[in-house]
Amino acid sequence: MRVAALISGGVDSAVAVHRLVEQGHDVHLFYIRIGRDDGLGDCSADEDIEICQLIAARYRLPLEIVPLHNEYWEHVMSYALETVRKGLTPNPDMMCNLVIKFGYFEKLVGHNFDITASGHYASTEIDEAGRKWLTTAVDPVKDQTDFLARITPEQLAHITFPIGDIPKSEVRRIAVEQRLPNASRKDSQGICFLGKINYNDFIRRHLGEMPGPIIELETGRELGQHRGFWFHTIGQRKGLGLSGGPWYVVKKDVANNIIYVSGGYDTERQYGRSLHIAETRFLTIDPWKDTDCTDVEITFKNRHMPDFIPATLTRLGADGEYIISSSRPVQGIAPGQFAVLYDIDAHRCLGSGVISGQNLQ
Repeated sequence: MRVAALISGGVDSAVAVHRLVEQGHDVHLFYIRIGRDDGLGDCSADEDIEICQLIAARYRLPLEIVPLHNEYWEHVMSYALETVRKGLTPNPDMMCNLVIKFGYFEKLVGHNFDITASGHYASTEIDEAGRKWLTTAVDPVKDQTDFLARITPEQLAHITFPIGDIPKSEVRRIAVEQRLPNASRKDSQGICFLGKINYNDFIRRHLGEMPGPIIELETGRELGQHRGFWFHTIGQRKGLGLSGGPWYVVKKDVANNIIYVSGGYDTERQYGRSLHIAETRFLTIDPWKDTDCTDVEITFKNRHMPDFIPATLTRLGADGEYIISSSRPVQGIAPGQFAVLYDIDAHRCLGSGVISGQNLQ
C-alpha cells in the first residue's frame, strides 16, 4: 500500500513510520510547514526538519516539505483569534486537523496515495455495514480522538493511525530499541503545531492588552486587574495574580471587559451539569437520525483529558442543537470549546458540537 505519512520530528510520528515500514508499505514522508517569514510561530521547524531528514535517511524514504503557511494563518489562526476576541475559547488543534492536516494536505498531496498516516493516538474500525469509525486509543491518557472529532467522514475514510493500538511507554521503548534520533525528545507543547510559542505572548502580539477589573461574583468586590478578557477562559485557575485563592474564572462580561471569579477549591460556580451544544457534526453517521434522540446514554469530554464522562444526550431541533446532561458536575464549561461525543463504552468517537454557553446549570 502507498502511504503518505505525516511526520513532525516528534517520537510518535517517527514510531508510526517505523511500524509502517515494518508492515511492508511503500511509505512517503511529508512534513507540513506552517511558519511565516516574520518569525511568528513554527520556531522549531529547522530542528524538526533535521530530525525528519534523519528518519527519512534511516529508512531510505523520500521526504517532502509541504508549505501551508497561508492556509494555516488564513483559516486556523484567524479562527482562533476571532474566537478569542469574542470572549470564547477556541480549539486550534481541532481546526488544524480538519483544515490543514487532513484538509489542504489531502487536496494537494494525500489523495494521490492509498491512505494517509499520522502519529495521533487514535484507532479506527470497520463495522458490519462497511462503515469506518474513529475509535479511542489503547492509552487513555494519550488518546487524541477529541482533537480529531471535527474531521469529515471523507477525511476519516482516508486516514490510518499506526500507533493507536500501543501505549506511549511502548512507543518510547520502540524508539529507544530502534535508536531513533528523537527517542528521548520531549513531547511538543504549544498551539497546534506552532512549536514553543507562548499562548499569552501570541494573543498579546495580535490583540494587545486592555486592562479591566477582576470581580468576585458573589460579593461584587474588585480583587485586582486583568490585562484583557481574551487572556482568560472559563475554569481557569492559574495566572490570575490574585492572593487568598484559589480563584477560578466563572464568567466573562465581554462588553464591559470584566472577569468574574469565585473562590475556593470546591466552589459550585466553577461546575455545571448541562451543556448546550450547537453546530453538531457526526463523524461516520448520526446514530439517532431516525429517532427522537431523547435522553440517549453517551459519554463525552468537554476538554482534553483522560476521563470520559457518562451523560445523556437530547436533540433540541433539526439544526444541530443538543443538550448534554452530565451524570456529575463538570468543571470549566467554556463557551466556544467543543464537547466531544462518544458511545456509552467510550470506544467510538461519534462527533462533536460547539459549547454555546446557553442553558447551563
